[in-house]
Amino acid sequence: MSHPNYALAEAYLAAVTAGDLPDSLLTDDMTAWLTTQGPVSKADYQGAIRLFAQLAKTQIRFTVDAMTAQDDRVVIEAHSQATLINGEDYGNTYVFSLRVRDGRIAWIAEHFNPLIAQEKLIPLAASLR
Repeated sequence: MSHPNYALAEAYLAAVTAGDLPDSLLTDDMTAWLTTQGPVSKADYQGAIRLFAQLAKTQIRFTVDAMTAQDDRVVIEAHSQATLINGEDYGNTYVFSLRVRDGRIAWIAEHFNPLIAQEKLIPLAASLR
């Protein structure tokens, strides 16, 4: 892996695993798109990452199945595993599409199986409110 944006993509996955996506990885005007929500702001996306960390008893672990970088784009195909605070296993498959500008992430599209999120995460998040 020699493309310069691979390291940024790996830093993104590490930050999601840690449960905090820092501003230093993102442009000031970063936006995202989520399968279950559509377009979201930078602050809302960072909040979603922190919320997932609250829902997880164990840190989410990503296994990268493939990563491709070209020009200002990186695509990550991955699957995850975690144990939720209610003791249930959580796993999903993802395609993350990143756009990079000036060495930071400007846009993220997070594609995943929405049925798993609706079944496992949404009710658990509602119980925290």
